[in-house]
Amino acid sequence: MEQLKVFLDESEIPRQWYNILADMPSPMSPPLHPGTGQPVGPDDLAPVFPMNLIEQEVTTERWIDIPGEVLEKYLLWRPTPLYRARNFEKLLDAPVQIYYKNEGVSPPGSHKPNTAVAQAYYNKAFGIERLSTETGAGQWGSALSMACQMFGLECRVFMVRGSYEQNPYRRMMMMTWGANCVPSPSNLTEAGKKILADDPDSPGSLGIAISEAIEDAVADEKARYSLGSVLNHVLLHQTIVGLEAQKQLEQIGVYPDVVLGCAGGGSNFAGICLPYVRDKVHGKDIAIVAAEPTSCPTMTRGPFAYDFGDTAMTTPLLPMYTLGHDFVPAPIHAGGLRYHGMAPILSHLVKEEVIEARAFDQIETFSAGVQWARAEGFISAPETNHAIAAVVQEAQRAKEEGKEKVMLFNWSGHGLVDLAAYDAFLSGKLTQYELPEEEIQRALRAIEKFPKP
Repeated sequence: MEQLKVFLDESEIPRQWYNILADMPSPMSPPLHPGTGQPVGPDDLAPVFPMNLIEQEVTTERWIDIPGEVLEKYLLWRPTPLYRARNFEKLLDAPVQIYYKNEGVSPPGSHKPNTAVAQAYYNKAFGIERLSTETGAGQWGSALSMACQMFGLECRVFMVRGSYEQNPYRRMMMMTWGANCVPSPSNLTEAGKKILADDPDSPGSLGIAISEAIEDAVADEKARYSLGSVLNHVLLHQTIVGLEAQKQLEQIGVYPDVVLGCAGGGSNFAGICLPYVRDKVHGKDIAIVAAEPTSCPTMTRGPFAYDFGDTAMTTPLLPMYTLGHDFVPAPIHAGGLRYHGMAPILSHLVKEEVIEARAFDQIETFSAGVQWARAEGFISAPETNHAIAAVVQEAQRAKEEGKEKVMLFNWSGHGLVDLAAYDAFLSGKLTQYELPEEEIQRALRAIEKFPKP
């Protein structure tokens, strides 16, 4: 029988994370202190993150050892299987081989525990007792809730209100793992109170939730803030996905022509692609594609600029593609992709044309996701459906060109607690939505006076 799955033995799990900062094709612009305009130093970040994670954030060392305590937790679900999507290939009837990394086998059902477990470990080792964070669709919040429980930490999650109402089961997962889940904007923080005073019916945004989580963390000396995407150390932890995939494809003598993933803040896409970015920087001919929503087209329609990572302007100024820190996206059913900015590392690579970004409408993504479920059986998270839509597009191009292609993508999570979104699609309630240009221009006026990267 044809081999459809490739497994690694537990003894073959990568023992180090890969740091792309050692192999960047050109220097990145540094984060800036909003008060001084000078590059941010480790001490500036100390009230927000533990110093052991700050060191990972700024290091250019190529390989970072994974602590034994983290590996022990990883082995609950890692190494994850690599699948070949033969039924989907037949459905598309194109000259393609499609492989995908199944990150939905983790306890919370997504790639997010790869960094949640690491961050909980480093905070515990530093003496922290509580973590505060934000979440969109709830994948990150549920992952950190589980990780905090593993290491005996308290956890508070500010969940974007639109997702809090759309996705109650993620909230229940967080509560089951012992976390305190709060709809954002909330009355627990000054940032939340200000938003609610201006708009009592605000659906919230990741930028608002980040502001609340940071404010909550810095007010408690025994607490720190934890972020599930965007930052360098988060992307670092996720590279275990791509490193495993490289080992698995090498076992069967395959190398991809195209690597794809969905992108909101950048964590799962970075996880699958950064080891391949290293290959590309060193001469490999490979296309690397990020798929984002047309409702939040950060990389495809936003400028590369310095901007805050949150609405209340409490973070450093980050060099990234952005739609403006006060941007409030439409409440589409892909909450994990509703973020105004993009990871600085990925933004830099897009700007340098090492990777490519494409935008997909939510009707197109759910159509692809339903096709996938009917062919491969697995029901994808709405975010993951963006990657599948990009796979469909790439297969169509291969068919038109008559060119054989091998594709690898990150199946970043299952959609079994996102079935309300599928119900909305299947019942015809979802609408095609593309962000109006005037909304982008309004949001960008907020960053006109910031320094230019």
